[in-house]
Amino acid sequence: MFLQKISLANFKSYEYENFEFSEQVNCIVGENGTGKTNLLDAIYFLALTKSSISNQDALSINHEEEYMMIEGEFKNQTKFHQISKEELEINSNLDSKTLLSGVTSSLITISFQRGQKKAVLRDKKAYERISEHIGRFPVVMLSPNDTDIIRDGSEERRKFFDGVMAQLNTEYLENLLQYNRLLLQRNSLLKQFSERNYIDDLLLDIYSDPLVEVSLKLFQARNQFITEFLPIFKKHYNTLSDAREKVEMIYESEVRAENFTQIFRKNRQRDLAAQRTTIGSHKDDFVFEINGFTLRKFGSQGQQKSFVIALKLAQFEMLTKVKGFPPLLLLDDIFDKLDDRRIQQLITMMVDGTFSQVFITDARPERTRQLLGDLGVEVKYFEIGGSSVDT
Repeated sequence: MFLQKISLANFKSYEYENFEFSEQVNCIVGENGTGKTNLLDAIYFLALTKSSISNQDALSINHEEEYMMIEGEFKNQTKFHQISKEELEINSNLDSKTLLSGVTSSLITISFQRGQKKAVLRDKKAYERISEHIGRFPVVMLSPNDTDIIRDGSEERRKFFDGVMAQLNTEYLENLLQYNRLLLQRNSLLKQFSERNYIDDLLLDIYSDPLVEVSLKLFQARNQFITEFLPIFKKHYNTLSDAREKVEMIYESEVRAENFTQIFRKNRQRDLAAQRTTIGSHKDDFVFEINGFTLRKFGSQGQQKSFVIALKLAQFEMLTKVKGFPPLLLLDDIFDKLDDRRIQQLITMMVDGTFSQVFITDARPERTRQLLGDLGVEVKYFEIGGSSVDT
């Protein structure tokens, strides 16, 4: 799968722009503040129907404009399919290998107007639910702010893992969306009870019971995911760090308790006092450790960077395995943030075919050309405000 082209209208710093991409490596260069990251964000938005930077769609509209639109064309190239003996007997004209369907394309259009609902269309037809789009065109993004996953609170870590799992599993995404809706409704009800000084237990149960049920589903999915994800992550971390230290990832959840349903019910008075739901899947955390100590407190900057890159590479590998093709890889300003050894490892993966289509931003075009000049793969340069150059 690759993104062939993208058109932007009033998206962030862009008024009207069109880009056609290489199937392999695309370098977006230019001075800081010219819109390099905004172009990556548009690609991310096209794949996941949201910005990688802000939760508010309105912030993606160009200043003083009323709407924005992103349109892009994805191409899927069918891999060779091994023909069975039975198929050969039926049709003697078949070779031992043949292409089933060649290249197919999907035109994705996302538009948003202030005060209205966001529209997501595939080949000019709207999805019944926007969530149906998530995971069809997988993407992995590596950016300078990724260390927030380690340094910030549990919300950032849940956000990362939820994002990974949402692209892998549609059922998980639906359960997560349902949980967030129920949580919002229950919290609103708890606040009303406090303000009006009365409690309707039956009404509260309408939201509490399904919230507990979905909590258990999310816990089971997250627990199983970590079991599969952890060995892949450790493999990539050991490669990045030359296996100099031992890393661990521990999934912590109150939902793990066998009597969680009873615990949740007994916690009602505490919820009423706090005017919010104080236990559940929205409190889960993923603890990162290095050599038995908390990474956030005791890990060096280099160790934290290696940890984050290993997280993203593990995400990339899992998506590739489940989808059957590599996701898009977005690398935002990484050459300024990583040391030469880590950069070289990523470049090696571009050459050996691990990655498929890659997008890189850099404020120093000469450095990018020097690093990527002898890759042996197609590299296309986009100078923001200038013309693209193939090498």
